[in-house]
Amino acid sequence: MSGPSPRRWTALALIATAQFIVIMDTSIIGVALPRIQEDLGFSQESLSWVFNAYVVAFGGLLLLGGRLSDLFGARRLFGAGWLVLLIGSLVAGVAPEVWVELTGRAVQGVGAALIAPSALTLLMMLFGHDPKELTKALALYGAAAPAGGTAGVFLGGVITEYLSWPWVFYINIPIALAALLSTAPLMPSAQPQRGTIDVTGALTVTAGLGAAVYAIVRAPEVGWGSAQTWLVLAGAVVLLGAFVAIQARRREPLMRLSIFRTPNLAAANLTQLLLGGAWIPMWFFLNLYLQQVLGYSAFPSGAALLPMTVLIMLGMIVLAPRAINRFGPKATTVTGLILLAAGMAWLSLISPQGSFAADVLPASLVAALGMSLAFIPSLGTAISSARPEESGLASGIVNTSYQVGSALGLAAMTAVAAANGSGLLGNLPALTSGFSAAFVGAAGIAGAGALLAALTLRTRRTVPAETESAASGSHNG
Repeated sequence: MSGPSPRRWTALALIATAQFIVIMDTSIIGVALPRIQEDLGFSQESLSWVFNAYVVAFGGLLLLGGRLSDLFGARRLFGAGWLVLLIGSLVAGVAPEVWVELTGRAVQGVGAALIAPSALTLLMMLFGHDPKELTKALALYGAAAPAGGTAGVFLGGVITEYLSWPWVFYINIPIALAALLSTAPLMPSAQPQRGTIDVTGALTVTAGLGAAVYAIVRAPEVGWGSAQTWLVLAGAVVLLGAFVAIQARRREPLMRLSIFRTPNLAAANLTQLLLGGAWIPMWFFLNLYLQQVLGYSAFPSGAALLPMTVLIMLGMIVLAPRAINRFGPKATTVTGLILLAAGMAWLSLISPQGSFAADVLPASLVAALGMSLAFIPSLGTAISSARPEESGLASGIVNTSYQVGSALGLAAMTAVAAANGSGLLGNLPALTSGFSAAFVGAAGIAGAGALLAALTLRTRRTVPAETESAASGSHNG
């Protein structure tokens, strides 16, 4: 483009909407899960796949989405992503049985994997000419993520209570149609680049991740010592090893492996992986505790999680940048992970005769504060550690790390909960015992993250302001 687009701020509204929807789609289904389980016949163990089908496809294909955006143009991929998301939302909403529901959620994840990297590329194209405008644009883009997480929890409750659970998916359709109509007139175009597409690598890493999650979720039902569990886990290891081998050999890989030699990048990615592995199980099982043990209906359950999600939004936008400037990203990350672990350990004290005010609210606020403090500096460290020309790759890798951690953490804690009684619907002591065990396990993951961050992250004075703003753009519910 020869100069700044006069419609760039209108275009930013659409880009921020994309980020809002991608994050909202991870959180909006939480309150609706018991209704989905009842209507479609999900088992307690398989219910987590309503979340995981989206996250595995999203996280596994993010690197491919970024590559396709470079090769075919960000505007074209942005529009294609909205179309795929629309189709997936329609399928998930009309699903008459389990496999159709999971297919729709996976297609939604594919759409999100096309939208997310192309949206950030379009933002850079629109505002890269002016550092001050870029900082402001990134801040607004970043604020859309916690807003999406908050809106998803609340809207999920309202829609499930007063309409029906399919509408948590149908809500995407008019937004996607408006985005498709607005993309061409608002978004800048760019010449496609020459290069190859590592489809094999993308499919291999996604299949490997899916196999690992499947094996862990199924293990409580078929047995940890069963041949099926170990064969599927072995297949996952082989597939993920094949992905690494493919990346090492290809001239144009999805992920250049040598980037992990960059100081702090590998450590920050591991921190993000463990953060996702701790946070998502807490959010998932807290929803189930509120509805299946405390007896909340969908709307009160969604409203009960609003204080936690509002604190996350405020913490990411206001508290985390100030803490980073004063104490540095390493200290802020470690402190946040310790608070997250403490909040989840507190949640593990839930009882079958518990209450929201005593058992949920204070502990969830401590966990939310920890999440908001840990997420921003660890993500910002990962992005700012890479060379400027590789910031897109670094952003894709760290987002993938968080999504992978979310899927594997939820799968593992679902197995822990099932082994401790969460599959016995209607038996409140058994359900509570299972959920409590999941909170303990998630607290252990957060504690391990705090220890590893303390040992492996190098001290940095600050994370650049632009990076701080960009970092807040990937909060997952």
